[in-house]
Amino acid sequence: MRLLKPLYLSAALAFALSSCSTTKSITAAPLTVPTTIVAKKAKLTETEEKRWSHLDLERDTIPGMSVDRVYELLKDRKSTKVIVGVVDSGIDIEHPDLKAVIWTNTKEIAGNGIDDDKNGYIDDIHGWNFLGEAEHENMEFVRILKKGDDGSETYKRAKAEYDAEYQQAMAGKQQMDFISNIDKQIKTLLKKEDYTADDLKNLTSTDPQINAVKPQLIQILSNVPKSEFDAQIKGGKDHYDSQVKYHLNMEFDGRKIVGDNPNDFNDRGYGNNNVTGPVKQGAKHGTHVAGIIAQGRGNNLGGDGVASNNVQIMAVRAVPDGDEYDKDVALAIRYAVDNGAKVINGSFGKYYSPHSEWVYDAIKYAAEKDVLIVCAAGNEGMDLNEGGKVKERYPNDNKLSATEISDTFLTIGALNYDLD
Repeated sequence: MRLLKPLYLSAALAFALSSCSTTKSITAAPLTVPTTIVAKKAKLTETEEKRWSHLDLERDTIPGMSVDRVYELLKDRKSTKVIVGVVDSGIDIEHPDLKAVIWTNTKEIAGNGIDDDKNGYIDDIHGWNFLGEAEHENMEFVRILKKGDDGSETYKRAKAEYDAEYQQAMAGKQQMDFISNIDKQIKTLLKKEDYTADDLKNLTSTDPQINAVKPQLIQILSNVPKSEFDAQIKGGKDHYDSQVKYHLNMEFDGRKIVGDNPNDFNDRGYGNNNVTGPVKQGAKHGTHVAGIIAQGRGNNLGGDGVASNNVQIMAVRAVPDGDEYDKDVALAIRYAVDNGAKVINGSFGKYYSPHSEWVYDAIKYAAEKDVLIVCAAGNEGMDLNEGGKVKERYPNDNKLSATEISDTFLTIGALNYDLD
């Protein structure tokens, strides 16, 4: 499942690793830590809002990652590039702010249809796409229900979640369809697309539905521009449409086009080398992640990357629009490890894992090779250890117990610029 928050700390760790040509400790002038630090309470400037994660609590009174200060500290040191495997929805490797940092497999000859490096993947020049032409998928609890009732607690939990999620999705879809329809009617009455709160105040209509929602629309458009309102409506409509059509649809089979058996770990060799995926828009999340890690600094093409020219981005597509398969995650981790990645970013997660052992074995394999995996904690604001009990969320490195199976796996929660 694509998650949208959790990316900055993994990028910082990648930069920290890349800035040293050896794993030995570095002797450097210590940074003075004041006994009292007061975070900024005033409204952030536009520049500060864009770059807060690079700023420093002591110097800028903004609780970022102190990236700018790290660059100052390391400016006279030679960097050894580190390969970062981004396991995600795909990456736009032609993006102008990324193409210079995309990893290239120098052991493979592009376009000859031969597995030159004998790693099991033909023409994997910039990584591998374990989803092939697939884009949308069911949620894992839907896939569990499709297998039939086996009387297990997992099935019962999946059924309860499906019932709740489907009801919520249908209600949300109906609401978004209603608002979208009202918006179209108002545009027709006003004979304009980009109407304002004042336009609505002067609008006279005999339609009871329009009159019922008009006060709320006036309030909304008094605070946000119409373009932002339109974007939110479209985003909400697309979200609920996808849930009903793909994520929660018992009749939908998103895996058929891939052609493998997702329940057979030995059925490999599937996928292709198109690491962007079939639709560039579908790679938006992975491209965003890669940009946070490695886009250029100070080049006016966008924001500033954390590690920039100190890393190479290996694109590994394994996260669909829906829940990822355990098989794809396990093989994606192994692919990144076997092809030289020292850091793997995983901005995804789910609450059911029928083949969790495959992923646990891959996590242990990465640890044996001294590869760091940085995984998202989630987007739901959930306490993963509420009441001292480990929340069932995957992937993890503890098998839902107190004992960890890896010393190189981090679960990271997202922060923002407000310490409160």
